[in-house]
Amino acid sequence: MNAPPPRPSRLIRDPRAIPVIATDAHLPAIPAQALQPERIRRQLAEAHVRTAPIAGDGNRHDLHFDREPTPAAVLVPLVQRPGGLSVLLTERTAHLHDHAGQISFPGGRTDPEDADAVATALREAHEEVGLAADRIEVIARLPSYTTVTRYVVTPVVGLVDPQHTLALDSFEVAEAFEVPLAFLMDPAHHRRHRFEAAPGVWREFLSMPWSPDPAGQPDRFFIWGATAAMLRNLYHLLADD
Repeated sequence: MNAPPPRPSRLIRDPRAIPVIATDAHLPAIPAQALQPERIRRQLAEAHVRTAPIAGDGNRHDLHFDREPTPAAVLVPLVQRPGGLSVLLTERTAHLHDHAGQISFPGGRTDPEDADAVATALREAHEEVGLAADRIEVIARLPSYTTVTRYVVTPVVGLVDPQHTLALDSFEVAEAFEVPLAFLMDPAHHRRHRFEAAPGVWREFLSMPWSPDPAGQPDRFFIWGATAAMLRNLYHLLADD
């Protein structure tokens, strides 16, 4: 009897080891004047009813999923700084069972008591990094993204008061940091990785490595996977005239 074909690899243990096949430097960066709060608010007003440019590998039929979709939400926190908006991200602790050490938005699965995706995102942001809801102005919901682990994630965009304070949940969050939005909205920093998950089954993902110290480790924070894909979706929504 012939052996069944190998199941595609869904979890990527070492994304830095997956070859980079290209960058997207051919696409234009979003100019600084287009990354102002009022313009972003207008541009994203109807974003939630649009189709995500990158929908996520959780929608693929060739990856043989064995779990039902789980609703979730993340906060995309845009912090208003004198030099322009920045994005608040977290580095997850290394001991977690899911997504250990990865760069993430604050967020998680929807609880039964959550009224909607906004409630989930705000609750999770408070639990993970101590970001108070009264310091956040929610301005948009983006199209959902389905992770390879079958979480259907709604990104909720919020403007964050720069006078906020953080209190990290040390069990889940190793570090919180900010990346200039202009850096993330420049596709020259978007790298494409590709690998064969099983014979004939190919997967791709984006990465956006960033370091607060250009003279130090250039990819100190390796932004990739679902977080990078949702940032790329934000790019397309903001670039679309």
